[in-house]
Amino acid sequence: MSDANTLERNSAWRGEIRETFKLGWPLAAANLLQMLVHAVDVIFVARLGELELAAAALAIALFGLIMWAFSGLTGMVAALVAEELGQRRHSVREVRRSVRMGLWLAVACGIAGMLVCLSGESLMRATGQDPAISTMAGRFLTIIMWAMVPMIIANVLRSFVSALGRPVFATMITASAIGVSALANYMLVFGHFGAPALGLDGSALASVVTASFIVLAYVIAIGTDRRLRRYRIFGNWWRPEWSRLRELVRLGTPVALTILAEAGLFSAAAFLMGRIGPVELAGHTIALQIAALAFQIPFGIGQAATIRVGYHYGAGDRDAVGRAGWVAIGMAMVFAAVSASAMVLWPMAMLGIYIDPYAPANAALVGFALQFLIVAAAFQFVDGLQAVAAGALRGVQDTRIPMLFAVFSYWVPGMGVSVLLGFYTPLAGVGVWFGLAAGLIVASILLLGRWMRRDRLNLDRHR
Repeated sequence: MSDANTLERNSAWRGEIRETFKLGWPLAAANLLQMLVHAVDVIFVARLGELELAAAALAIALFGLIMWAFSGLTGMVAALVAEELGQRRHSVREVRRSVRMGLWLAVACGIAGMLVCLSGESLMRATGQDPAISTMAGRFLTIIMWAMVPMIIANVLRSFVSALGRPVFATMITASAIGVSALANYMLVFGHFGAPALGLDGSALASVVTASFIVLAYVIAIGTDRRLRRYRIFGNWWRPEWSRLRELVRLGTPVALTILAEAGLFSAAAFLMGRIGPVELAGHTIALQIAALAFQIPFGIGQAATIRVGYHYGAGDRDAVGRAGWVAIGMAMVFAAVSASAMVLWPMAMLGIYIDPYAPANAALVGFALQFLIVAAAFQFVDGLQAVAAGALRGVQDTRIPMLFAVFSYWVPGMGVSVLLGFYTPLAGVGVWFGLAAGLIVASILLLGRWMRRDRLNLDRHR
């Protein structure tokens, strides 16, 4: 009997590993491809000149922060859909209601984000940015803001198809968007194929075109897939489900605030580094890009954890809830070992993704970036751990306390250590990176501890 139980447990673990991998790799790949979509914009804008690149960077920093936060809020539709599928009680109707309210919320968030973008120039000037660059960035934002609503809608549709077991659609659509973005930038920035040469404004407009394409692609994919089509998520789109909308806002708002807390620390680190020196800031920017690239894998695994844990949570299977969370955490740790090793063993090759590391003009920049990459390698494990633990907790719809953990971790030990070591010790830029690591370490400890205490806290008992 014990042998049979052991075989059954082993089979359950193998099955969970298989399902998490099947769900996680397309989401991780889509995240990486999304970074390439943004890279295309940078490649074209960089050819316009330093002022244009600086203006676009400032504008995208604000736009991206808003987008990321609202995507976290509306992305909680994945947890609700997974829960409803786990329950299997009128799942078609319940899933449709959750997605419909997710789309409503996406439109509302997008409009709110557009209003912020309209104040972009004033915000840039308030932070002491160059007036000419602020004007260019403000104009850029008044164009790219029209991509806000379709981008957040696309995030809801991506959550839906992923929760329904079709994450590869996200990968394929994002991959296609790279080509659309490149073509739109080629036409609108430099005026090819009969289009007007709009320069920086053309790049912003290309983002709007790309976002619209992504939404249209999801609509077509959902309409042509037999399993997805049966949910008729666009049916009765005008009908409100106020209780479902309130639930989505209640669960999603802490996620948005968590994202703002973490992203805010990393954005503030750039301002701190800028006060230390321009070369340090350049090295910081390149090293952070590499760390962000590596982060897309555990981020995708965390998204898969939300869905897998949410499914078992809805089914009321507490053992499976724990299994799904630990499998995702294990996968993230395996990848962290790979990414950390790459940063330590082949740092020049990784820097070569963005710059020529052997060019004499880049010598000082590369020197700083190499120091920062060592710290980045060290925090790969805790960064992956906090991302996946947070994803697993979202699966059991636990978002408020993790949000408080994030605000504390990133802005007390995180920012505190960055300022202390960055400005009051000889560590300077490396000290700022130690602060980033400190914030991630504390967040990972608190989130993992809460996940380990889920039984005692009754988090995994379906309400």
